[in-house]
Amino acid sequence: KEPQSKRIADTQKCLRVSGKHNDLEDVGHDTYHHTMFEMLGNWSFGDYFKKEAIHWAFELLTEVYKLPKDRMYASVFEGDVKEKLEFDQEAWDIWKELLPESQILKGNKKDNFWEMGDSGPCGPCSEIHFDLRPNDEINKVKGRDLVNNDHPQVIEIWNNVFIQYNRKADSSLEPLPAKHVDTGMGFERLVRVIQGKTSNYDTDVFMPMINFIEIHSGKKYGVDEKTDVAMRVLVDHIRAVAFAIGDGQLPSNNKAGYVIRRILRRAVRYGFTFLDLKEPFFHKLVPLLADQFKGVFNELYLQKDFVTRVVQEEEISFLRTLENGLKRLDQIIGSQNTKSIEGKVVFELYDTFGFPVDLTALIAKERGLSIDEKAFETEMNIQKDRSRQAASVETGDWVQLTEESSVFYGYDTLQTNAQIVKYRKVKEKNKELYQIVLDNNPFYAESGGQIGDTGYIEDAFEKIQVLDTKKENDLTYILSEKLPRQTDAVLNCMVDAAKRKLTTSHHTATHLLQAALRQVLGSHVQQKGSLVNTNLLRFDFAHFAKMTDEELKKVEEIVNQKIQQGIVKSEERNIPIGKAIEKGATALFGEKYGDSVRVITFDPNYSIELCGGTHVENTSQIGLIKIVSESSVAAGVRRIEAVTSSKAIEYFNEKTETLEKVNELLKSPKDILKTIQDLLDEKVKLSKLLEDFEHEKLNKIREELFDKIKDKDGLHFLAETIQVNNPESLKTLAFQIRNKYPDNLFCVLGSVINEKPQLAVILSDNLVNLKGLNATNIVRDLAKEIDGGGGGQPFFATAGGKKAEGLEKAVSMAEGIV
Repeated sequence: KEPQSKRIADTQKCLRVSGKHNDLEDVGHDTYHHTMFEMLGNWSFGDYFKKEAIHWAFELLTEVYKLPKDRMYASVFEGDVKEKLEFDQEAWDIWKELLPESQILKGNKKDNFWEMGDSGPCGPCSEIHFDLRPNDEINKVKGRDLVNNDHPQVIEIWNNVFIQYNRKADSSLEPLPAKHVDTGMGFERLVRVIQGKTSNYDTDVFMPMINFIEIHSGKKYGVDEKTDVAMRVLVDHIRAVAFAIGDGQLPSNNKAGYVIRRILRRAVRYGFTFLDLKEPFFHKLVPLLADQFKGVFNELYLQKDFVTRVVQEEEISFLRTLENGLKRLDQIIGSQNTKSIEGKVVFELYDTFGFPVDLTALIAKERGLSIDEKAFETEMNIQKDRSRQAASVETGDWVQLTEESSVFYGYDTLQTNAQIVKYRKVKEKNKELYQIVLDNNPFYAESGGQIGDTGYIEDAFEKIQVLDTKKENDLTYILSEKLPRQTDAVLNCMVDAAKRKLTTSHHTATHLLQAALRQVLGSHVQQKGSLVNTNLLRFDFAHFAKMTDEELKKVEEIVNQKIQQGIVKSEERNIPIGKAIEKGATALFGEKYGDSVRVITFDPNYSIELCGGTHVENTSQIGLIKIVSESSVAAGVRRIEAVTSSKAIEYFNEKTETLEKVNELLKSPKDILKTIQDLLDEKVKLSKLLEDFEHEKLNKIREELFDKIKDKDGLHFLAETIQVNNPESLKTLAFQIRNKYPDNLFCVLGSVINEKPQLAVILSDNLVNLKGLNATNIVRDLAKEIDGGGGGQPFFATAGGKKAEGLEKAVSMAEGIV
């Protein structure tokens, strides 16, 4: 759409942690890469172009910031014969007016041609680099020889992108009808150049936090490279993590949430390993950061308590994982037969426990071992390929049929007559689909937590299923497996009314639920995510404690009262956002709103929200709501799942049916609750009797085993097959024998448990330390007889198998080992 302003200047938070632009592994190890940085930009949408952009960049840097011209280098695109792209003579000539030719460089397509994806707007760019080295170094090697060569003191600070082409799906380029400018200057690098520092981290952007870490860790910055890297990692990563959470992205185990969790864990493990920060510390940087950005990005300051709590809970959880990972690494090292740890094992530590390769390598080196980095890289690439294939989408070019725009009519009707404006073919997970844009569209596109509509489009020949409705920027399209035979035909478009009715019921109930939660729990309750579909509503909200049964009951009562009151929906479309906020409308962090918004009200004293979703006309149409669960999603975030309308009736019917079956099983007692409680009490008593019996049985077996211990050349030797009910009993007996004979013990126990053979090997410490015996190696050898495998520690290891008939032989082989 037409931009409201043809010229814009801004600062925006940018993450570079995944995808094409991924600096994560460099961060901390060098002085100028960041996971989050501020991008200062100026933009022209079909207004000024190369001359103005270059002249103004030069003027700002040299006349306003007073940076020396003789340390500045500019690069321009040299052209590309394969792509039929010419040398950017225009940019070269403009720079010649400002700098000597010796300070203007030609750059290749990699450095001086900007494109974000396989298709879309792109064009040549002109970078500005600064040489920050001392004069004696400059006299030896000219800065022009170090530009774009990863020299830490010769760095790019600004990129002027001249967007003049559109890259099509077939890789061809077509000129854009209007030419644009998109520039980006790294704020942190700019500050470094202005302050004359050798590192971004030495500027007043980062030093307050580094000083804070020095005080709390007792270590000085600038003394040891390992601790320096760790401090840089912490002060960089807190920015990415805190701002992402403030913008609504919580740490989790998938997609964007996993990226944030990974950054957070990388910071915590660096602090743990190199700064001895064994207790949660990372979260203490959040208030410091929030105060620093107050008035710049206020959203962090307004939510600093919430963000601090989320980070703290994540830290506590990861420190436990880290401890478990270190124990697992100890086990792996203890069972090593070779001097190199397998790549698969290194990858397991990375993938399961978040151990970086360098941390595993460091610990291994301390124990005289190395790691197979090449095999680790192979495992990493396999995972990356899997992820790439899962996410890969091949997109064709749009086929434009008319110049008509697309209008959404779905708030007022479920049926329209429409024509196709444009369409394109996409291939996702080896399945071909069509994205179709309609001029008169009744289908609601997935957004704001509400799923997209389904239904059908129909012409004279056939009815085509609409599988989903999505949005790309402001463009709504339907998804189908085929195109109409006549793409210019008038189509009958029909939304699936039953699905829309249930979705709408759940959506309106979500508004009523949020208002009730704020009433019961307090105004701190803020939406942190939602899902609205035909089966349920899921509502995530900021709250730090598990809700009590009384609170849940009260919330449910309030919402059902509002449903029964039959409140009529009040809807205002295209009203100024300022006016909507004045009226008390709830706006959400992380949501993008235009100047004009839609406001949905169910009682102005109860629920007023900015919302683009579909809603019931009257709350009575919802019927009723039933909260089915309340749980934790992340630190400081709770989740409620609820059902309404016919789904609530289904829920009650299922519960009633279950209760009737329980009643039948208990032979219809007068007091069903008392009967169940009596059964539970009886179960506890029987479990205690069983436990006592098991304990008595183990004592008897233990005494029998003591009598069977033989003296073999000074060794206390025992190899026996016994009958126990679980692996824990096998372990208990092994340790009881070791406690009785702490020196010179060699013990092998076997048992068939739940029809599966089990082995346990336990040794005294002196046999491990002085004789070099290893229980893990022994149990693995014996387990071959039962078609199994196992592991553990040098003094104690267990194995399970499939071949019970091989157990006797496995146990008898112990004597041969001795």
